[in-house]
Amino acid sequence: MSLLASTGLLIIRLVIGLSFAAHGAQKLFGWFGGHGLKATGGFFDSIGIKPGYTMALVAGLAEFAGGLLFALGLLTPAAGIIIAVTMIGAIIKVHGPNGFWSTEGGYEYNLMLLAAGIGIAFIGAGSFSLDAVIF
Repeated sequence: MSLLASTGLLIIRLVIGLSFAAHGAQKLFGWFGGHGLKATGGFFDSIGIKPGYTMALVAGLAEFAGGLLFALGLLTPAAGIIIAVTMIGAIIKVHGPNGFWSTEGGYEYNLMLLAAGIGIAFIGAGSFSLDAVIF
């Protein structure tokens, strides 16, 4: 893989992966202006994702771990699928009914993350990744 391609993949992985991990930290720990597990669990209960607290824990762990793995380029296909599956859930349960545009609470942004997760899972993490070093 070329230097430019690997650099491009690194930039995508870092921005999406670290943002995704931070979103998980909002759910898990209440960091970065998040609401933490209790409040996120209550929200999940209110939209029919039950048991809310447990599902918030699962979602937070998936986002946090999946995002870190994605950023590091470690087990990248699995990390990309974790991101994609999480975004499918967000589209179905939260954003889908609001239409496409994120300005209206829609799924536009979620779809972009889903596409990036699947795309990188198919392409691979590139030369600047732990996958390249280990495997």
